Amino acid sequence: MRKSVDNVNGKVAADPGTLLDAVQAVAHLVRSRQLQALRGGQEGLTPLETRVLFYFAHHPGSSLRELTEHSGRDKGQLGRLVGGLREHGWLRAESDEVDRRVTRFFLTDEALKQQQSMLKQRRLLADAAVQGLSAAERQQLAALLEQVRANLEKVG
Repeated sequence: MRKSVDNVNGKVAADPGTLLDAVQAVAHLVRSRQLQALRGGQEGLTPLETRVLFYFAHHPGSSLRELTEHSGRDKGQLGRLVGGLREHGWLRAESDEVDRRVTRFFLTDEALKQQQSMLKQRRLLADAAVQGLSAAERQQLAALLEQVRANLEKVG
C-alpha cells in the first residue's frame, strides 16, 4: 500500500487505518499501565479483578447489575468475581436503602489506599505520555481525540 505525501511539509500522511492502529496501541499501553498501578504489587489479582476494582473506584455504590451493563460480561461470572474480591477484603457490600434486594459495592479502606497509589502512578503515567508536548500541542491533541471520539459515536 502506498502512503500519500503531504506536499506542504513533505511528511508522510498516515491513512485512517494506521491512525486507528496508533490510537489503539496508545490506549492498550495506557490500560496496561493503569492495571499495573491498580494492582499495586498485588500479584494475586487477575486483570479482570483489577478492572472491576477500578470500576468500583470510579463508581462507588454501584450494583452488580450496573457493573454487568458497563462491562458487557456475564452476570454469573462477575458475581463470582465480586464475591471473591469481598472474601479477600477488597470490596464491601451494603444493601440499598430504597430497595433492600439491591446490593451496593464499595472499595474497602485497604483498596482505597491502593487507589491512592494508583492515582499517583496514573499522574506520573499521564505526565510521561505528554512529555515534550507544548501546552498548545496538548490542547490540539485533546481536540483531535475528542473529534475522533465524536465521529465514532456517530457510527452505528
